Amino acid sequence: MIRNIQTVIPGVATSDGAGVKLRRSLGGQQQVRLDPFLMLDEFSSNDPNDYVAGFPAHPHRGFETVTYMLEGHMLHEDHLGNQGHLKTGGVQWMTAGRGIIHSEMPQQVSGAMRGFQLWINLPAVEKMKPAGYKDIQVEDIPKLSLANGGSVKVIAGSYKEEGNEVQGPIQGITTSPLFLDVHLPPNTEFEHHIPKELNAFIYVYEGDLEVGGPMRPAPKQAASVLGDGDRLKAKSGESGAQFIVLAALPLHEPIVQYGPFVMNTRAEIEQAISDYQNNRFVVA
Repeated sequence: MIRNIQTVIPGVATSDGAGVKLRRSLGGQQQVRLDPFLMLDEFSSNDPNDYVAGFPAHPHRGFETVTYMLEGHMLHEDHLGNQGHLKTGGVQWMTAGRGIIHSEMPQQVSGAMRGFQLWINLPAVEKMKPAGYKDIQVEDIPKLSLANGGSVKVIAGSYKEEGNEVQGPIQGITTSPLFLDVHLPPNTEFEHHIPKELNAFIYVYEGDLEVGGPMRPAPKQAASVLGDGDRLKAKSGESGAQFIVLAALPLHEPIVQYGPFVMNTRAEIEQAISDYQNNRFVVA
């Protein structure tokens, strides 16, 4: 059964951190989410004034943050002593768990800075687990060349082609996330199995794409939420297409969010604020 576009959530211009300009689709409003996805930001600029101030030290609790760098160079540092360089084509997958204070600062003062940040919720039983993160370099992310001239990068989950299954570097997460970056030349079809139990969406960041059966245009710089089914079918337009595919198991749990804290109850949010204000995030 082909999945059709059910809802379109446009990316809205905003800023975050110390003034980094970006577009926010999921999470632009408190209730505009897709369980377990909480937020998706796209940042893209050739003007250093739009990004050079970066994201100074700030806290998180209760979810995972995923930063995928299309172009540019940022440095991650956290209060646990971790440090990692996020460069073109690389990914940082951070589990905030019970608490982390980190910064993401540009290591450039010119050129393009482009990528995505995704927030994925943690189940209640994992929200207070120890924080941690993985720096995944571009050479550690499988990239498959398709017979039609396109390509697929497998960041999380797996991709099957002609009986072969290629697994991305992120595995074993409760929500079983799928994260693909797909590039298609002009007028090219793409199909991929997405288990029916997963919530899924795509985000077109270059070119033109149609999705579904019958086909429907998927707008650029917007999260196109996919309906029921077990298969994604897409076709690029005259200029080709570049898009990310995201899918994961929904948690079906209550969400209470206060800025960078995402928990299940108001009492847990109040505890998170108290822990941060009283320097209790320093526990490893």
